[in-house]
Amino acid sequence: MTARTFDAIIIGAGQAGTPLAGRLNAAGMSVALIERKLVGGTCVNTGCIPTKTMVASAYAAHLARRAADYGVTLSGPVGVDYAKIKARKDKVSGASRTGLETWIAGMDKCTLYRGHARFESANRVRVGDDLLTAGKIFLNTGGRASVPDLPGIHDIDYLTNSSMMDLDVLPRHLIVVGGSYVSLEFAQMFRRFGSDVTVIEKSARLTGREDEDVSATILSILENEGITVHVGADDIGFAKQGDDIAVTFSTGKPPAVGSHVLLALGRSLNTDDLGLDRAGVAVDKRGVVIVDDQLRTSVPGIWAMGDCNGKGAFTHTSYNDYEIVAANLLDNDPRKVSDRIEAYALYIDPPLGRCGMTEAAVKKSGRRALVGQRPMTRVGRAVEKGETQGFMKILVDADTRQILGCCVLGPGGDEAVHCVLDLMYAKAPVDTLARATHIHPTVSELLPTIAQELKPLV
Repeated sequence: MTARTFDAIIIGAGQAGTPLAGRLNAAGMSVALIERKLVGGTCVNTGCIPTKTMVASAYAAHLARRAADYGVTLSGPVGVDYAKIKARKDKVSGASRTGLETWIAGMDKCTLYRGHARFESANRVRVGDDLLTAGKIFLNTGGRASVPDLPGIHDIDYLTNSSMMDLDVLPRHLIVVGGSYVSLEFAQMFRRFGSDVTVIEKSARLTGREDEDVSATILSILENEGITVHVGADDIGFAKQGDDIAVTFSTGKPPAVGSHVLLALGRSLNTDDLGLDRAGVAVDKRGVVIVDDQLRTSVPGIWAMGDCNGKGAFTHTSYNDYEIVAANLLDNDPRKVSDRIEAYALYIDPPLGRCGMTEAAVKKSGRRALVGQRPMTRVGRAVEKGETQGFMKILVDADTRQILGCCVLGPGGDEAVHCVLDLMYAKAPVDTLARATHIHPTVSELLPTIAQELKPLV
């Protein structure tokens, strides 16, 4: 056994752990960075980077099939070489991971340990035969796909978001169980690659955390591309049917029979096998590490960042967690999680960009509010591109004129929403947006127009 003492131990080389290692190392601290799988975490290896690389390929195929709509003639039908799609994805993802590994290797006082970390006490962590001690320990352990114990689930070969990245054949018929963000990205992607796709969702509608008009538009987008969607599908079960898999559900419709099944039913946190009890770190019944507004756990000297603290399950929130921790530790800058405005995107095409409160949340708050909305059919840039599905909506406090939330579901929605998000961080009134002059022709140029056309929210 090798015993070593460091200034800091970071468990997990994800989107918070890796940059924190760089900051601590630059500050002269010795760091042990522990990773049991792949450097870069979910984002680099099985999440954002590889999936959005594949989304780009799917968009190219979709646009090529619509070439005639733009007056472009192709010599034959559009084909998809899935092996090349996967190779491109692997190259982009691999380059990102290699870049991180090279950066870590160049740090003077950072040692990368590959293995499973387990606490032995509040300041000691074991990794294989190595026993590491530090006065500061940071958790960035991420999560994994949840696999509920549904009837027949252990009798079939199923896929998760991670194993989908290793799939080297194009499914003939992909059945996606789950109707939220990850599932819908895969559903549209593989439909555009040429697979038949069926989505089965237990809830009454897709993307249940969104407003009903958003969910309805997303459903329309998917069905317009030939994706079969079943909602309100309770009592889901699985069974082999020859070489295929049958998925049963309680809507009175026949089972869905496909060649592959993707389970996209939420995430479980990687906190159940760290020995947190031996460190005295408090967690809730879901395994979420309980933290304060500066991401300190119940044990002095231990912090939790990223998915495991329940404060956000995105790359950008994980990275912001790193910024909050580093600012407090190194910069005498008292940043806190509660300053963060909720923002995220759904990467179907067209994408959804969301920030702040939903309309349902605003109504529930009981405040007087205003709303402005415009369909993409009345956005010149969307019409010019031939991509008119979706709409934009802004929500405003009627008394303070502060912007409460925004959604942009349409071409470039994941980018355009930042026009509003930045104003919310600046605490600027909606009138600042209304008087702004945006570039024409863009999707964003209609946001000031919407801000001039607000009506009472009823």
